[in-house]
Order: sequence, then C-alpha cells, then structure tokens
Amino acid sequence: MAEACARRGSRPRILDTILRNLLAYAVCVGALLALAGGDPLTHDPVPAVFDAESAEIVGTWRCVEGTEVVFRADGTASVTLLDGQERDYDSGWRVSGPATWTLTAAQPAGWKFGQHVRLDLPARTGSAARADVRHETDLPPAPQAYRWTFELRRDERRGLELYFFYGDPGARSPYVLERDP
Repeated sequence: MAEACARRGSRPRILDTILRNLLAYAVCVGALLALAGGDPLTHDPVPAVFDAESAEIVGTWRCVEGTEVVFRADGTASVTLLDGQERDYDSGWRVSGPATWTLTAAQPAGWKFGQHVRLDLPARTGSAARADVRHETDLPPAPQAYRWTFELRRDERRGLELYFFYGDPGARSPYVLERDP
C-alpha cells in the first residue's frame, strides 16, 4: 500500500488541493470586500487629534451657501443651514436652530479614534434645501432633531479644522467648516 501511495504522488495532490482552496478563499474574500465597499485603498487615512481644547472650538464656523455654526463657551450653539452628514447629505435638506455641543475625549466615533465635536440640534426652527437639489418636492423632509459628529484635524499652521464626511462611504468627501478669524 505504501508503494501505491508513493507511485501516485499523494503528497503533491494534497498540496495542490490546499493551494487551490486557499486561492478560492482569497478570491471570495476579495469579491466580498469589493461588493461591500471594503477596499482600503478607496479611503484616505483620517488623522486623529488628541490635544484639542474647548477654547479652540468656541467661535463662528462657516461653510458654503450660508452655513454657519456658532459654538459658545457654555456648551450652547446656533446652527444655520447646516447639511446632514454622510448619506443624509444626499437628501438635500439643511436645518437651523439652537443646539448644544461637547468636545469628546479620545474615543472611537465617526471615522477614527480621537477627539470629536458632537453637535445636537434637539428641535429645528427652520429648514431649507440646497441649491444643487432640483426637485425639492421629492426630498424627504428635514428631521426635527439631528446629531452631527465632527472629525477634527490640524491644518499646516496647527489650527483646528472641523469637518464631517458626506456621500457614499466608498466615495466620501469632507464638509469642512472654517473658523472666522
């Protein structure tokens, strides 16, 4: 019996079977990652901030088409025409109203581990649609309440930037608020 196994070459067949199975497994995993948007090359790394202070957040921050967020030292805020983040951005609504904010400790939230700014709008007082949205009647209504999680990063002068991502996670874009001087 040992001679028969040696003549047939069972060891190379076992190795071939193992290699074929590993290759099939790798192809399946690659296909699943591609379908689920898990291609790590489509996402730029998100820098983390661990040294932000509340005083750096306090002030007026602006973005496109009249967006304005005023962060006050007492933890209150005023939101004017702020878009929804991530996939909510595609709905085209913009909300306004009084809010509260907190600077988090280093923790996992948003797209990375680190500090974040959480902005809570408990009841909107106004809403509008972005100018690039054509069929306002087809839009879902703006939510009555909303929570944003802003990522933090440092610019080249070590100044703080607040931003969140919008759009499809596979093709995300940053929505950056700039602080008034």
